[in-house]
Amino acid sequence: MGSARADSTVTTPEPTDDPRVLLARRELLEGVGRDIAASFPGITRLGGQVVAALYLAEGTMSMDELSELLGRAKSNVFANLRALEAAGIVERRREAGTRHDSFTLKGKYPDVVIGAYLSRLRSVVADKCTLSRRALALLGDAKGEEADRLRDRLDQLLSKYERFAVLVEELFPTVDGPVDLLALIEQIPAPAVEAVLAAVRASRTQNR
Repeated sequence: MGSARADSTVTTPEPTDDPRVLLARRELLEGVGRDIAASFPGITRLGGQVVAALYLAEGTMSMDELSELLGRAKSNVFANLRALEAAGIVERRREAGTRHDSFTLKGKYPDVVIGAYLSRLRSVVADKCTLSRRALALLGDAKGEEADRLRDRLDQLLSKYERFAVLVEELFPTVDGPVDLLALIEQIPAPAVEAVLAAVRASRTQNR
């Protein structure tokens, strides 16, 4: 799903000397940069700033434009653009008659990031299930107190991740692209939301 923007070229906003505009823009760039870097391996804070810059743009941006805007080397911008493409957050385009690629978000923000979060969550849960099964297979029928204790721990871990995998599958079926989480939540019946919240609160109480 591509961006809904009709204009394929970036529209540069009028320069401003108002420090409030500059501070607000910098705050968004830094905040999105931190969040994305903390959530996606291989994407640095610069990658998150690229996402914020593309969100604020009125069209696609070239690597040169992103490099100039963010004040970073093109090689660093390029590395993050590739990682963002792999995560399904950014897509590249080649306009007719041009020699260079341009980049845009693969959907509306933050929907595109939420979709990538959910894809990563599914991947992490699946990886942990595989890890637990592999460790159990390596342990095999080993005997002894230490082996029994390790087997118990691994069984518990696998059970939790398998149950969580079922929950993720039921709540968020496989998606490939942006997810409007607000619209999704609004479609869930209120009693179901209240039941989930009650279960979360109960879980927190038990873990104290």
